[in-house]
Amino acid sequence: MKNRFVFQPRYFLFWLLFFGLSRGLFLLYHGAAARQLSTGTVASTFFYGLRLDASAAAYLSAVPFLLFIVSSLLGRRFPLGRIIAVYTAITGALMAILITIDLELYRTWGFRLDDTPLQYLSSPGEMAASAGSSPVWLLLLCFGGLLGASWWLYKKLLGNLPELPPWFGRLRAALAGLLYASLLILPLRGGTQQIPLNQSDVYFSEVPFANHAAINAPWNLVSALLLRTDARPLAPFMADSTARRLVAPLYPLAVGQPAPADSSASLLSEPRPNVLFIILESFTAKLVCSVGGEPGVTPVLDSLARTGVLFKNVYAAGDRSQKGLVSLLSGYPNQPTTSIIKFPRKTEKLPHLCQSLAAAGYSSHYYYGGELAFANMKSYLRTAGYQKLTERADFKASEQNSKWGAHDHILFNKVLADLRQQPQPFFVTAFTLSSHEPFDVPMKTKFPGSEEPNMFRNSVYYTDQSLGKFLKEAQKQPWYAHTLLVLVADHGHLLPGYSKNDVPEKFHIPLVLAGGALRPEDRGKVVNTIGSQTDVAATLLRQLQLPAQQYIWSRDLLNPQALPFAYYCYTDGLGTVSPAGTVTFDNVGRRVTHRDPAVPDAQLQLGQAMEQLTMEDFARR
Repeated sequence: MKNRFVFQPRYFLFWLLFFGLSRGLFLLYHGAAARQLSTGTVASTFFYGLRLDASAAAYLSAVPFLLFIVSSLLGRRFPLGRIIAVYTAITGALMAILITIDLELYRTWGFRLDDTPLQYLSSPGEMAASAGSSPVWLLLLCFGGLLGASWWLYKKLLGNLPELPPWFGRLRAALAGLLYASLLILPLRGGTQQIPLNQSDVYFSEVPFANHAAINAPWNLVSALLLRTDARPLAPFMADSTARRLVAPLYPLAVGQPAPADSSASLLSEPRPNVLFIILESFTAKLVCSVGGEPGVTPVLDSLARTGVLFKNVYAAGDRSQKGLVSLLSGYPNQPTTSIIKFPRKTEKLPHLCQSLAAAGYSSHYYYGGELAFANMKSYLRTAGYQKLTERADFKASEQNSKWGAHDHILFNKVLADLRQQPQPFFVTAFTLSSHEPFDVPMKTKFPGSEEPNMFRNSVYYTDQSLGKFLKEAQKQPWYAHTLLVLVADHGHLLPGYSKNDVPEKFHIPLVLAGGALRPEDRGKVVNTIGSQTDVAATLLRQLQLPAQQYIWSRDLLNPQALPFAYYCYTDGLGTVSPAGTVTFDNVGRRVTHRDPAVPDAQLQLGQAMEQLTMEDFARR
């Protein structure tokens, strides 16, 4: 290396190539699984994995880049070459150890290296037993081979670092080094996009092994350690046997008991209609007149409620979009200290409506105007098996006139155009976004004023009008007569009224079934049973006469035997709703924060049992 100023980019390149070698080693070690992939898919694991590799390389390059700047200022007094060589040897050995551990861990457990091994530090006997069948000599060979290849690569790329030429000023050299260091920000966060890099960005295939191969194991470990602080265990409220006994009448499958007989009547005029599942961003019941909210904000949805089937007492399981997504499509409850969607290896074990309907011959497509990498949604949806995902990058730049992405009328226009070619029966999911903060929508103001509540009302009204225009055109298409519409919110909202974080009004959401596939005699039906967002999955599957046993935390709200009850959670707390009223509980303070006078102790205990068992279920996955 003759030019001192190529050191920094070459050093970054070294780590990129190091992780490329590591991925090649992973594919070779798991050759049986790799041979099931096409050549193009194998190549794609390197291409899609490049962003995580670059992020990891940027983190590892940060210290040498800063040392380079210091060396430029101090000159010959600073032995930069030796220091960086030692640093690289130590970090390289550590990376090689982690990568080698990951090779066998994946073979045994089926997921890439994360914080799970830390659970065994307090039980070294079990850890040793788990490693007892590992091919130690093969792993040592892999470790030594990776170390040797990387050291050869280091010497080939970097060699001896030249001194700064006497004619080149030290300050000038330091500024050049600083420029290179500042460029690390781009690969470190994965680019200039709004959402920082996460595992979703490397999920590109419907084959789990291909997605797993694209993951950078050391990066995944650090990410899991950072997320670990959000997944602290909760102290139990009661004995597990007591919790199971309390939950059994509500969700018998979750505690190993048989499901009650299915006695719900069919609302459909045909057994296998198309399903158009529309998730409405932040559509709180407070703004939907048909479920007791303000009049005039959602006239289209209210009209559908009058001519369809309205569920008046449904509550969101949580308070974030990614949480609502899992609750709706997998029938899975939320967690008060984290979100399961942050952990791809856990969401891979969840049931999905898309998978259930695919088994019955449904084609599928998922639409969102924003970035699916947000909150790991893409990894969850890839695992769900959607045949096609449409997101922000699939819309023209001129159509992305919102902070979050394409506005809802653009989204619905895309859905409408595509449905003409979508094979039937289809399961199409569309997630709106324009009613998300900052409530910037392309329409004439309906509710005047710059106050946040009215801006929110305007955004909800805009989405409702966009939905109406979409349905007006959809009713002209031949597929509409054979389609069931499912319209439901992802979560509620603190606006209007600035509801407290725990109150049920914030979690109350609309659920409407509509469309041409509804039987005429069931139009206008109102279901008053109190239920959860997680119950949508089983309710839909029962109508389609498909099995729902995998959805252990979901029940059919159309079953006359369904108990009127809803459980929800928020950060460090839980709430329950029943005909007797509502009660909310603070997990940190271990105290009730609100309780209606008629609510019995049994309702609070049932909510605590739900939280305890669902968190245990989360920990096991």
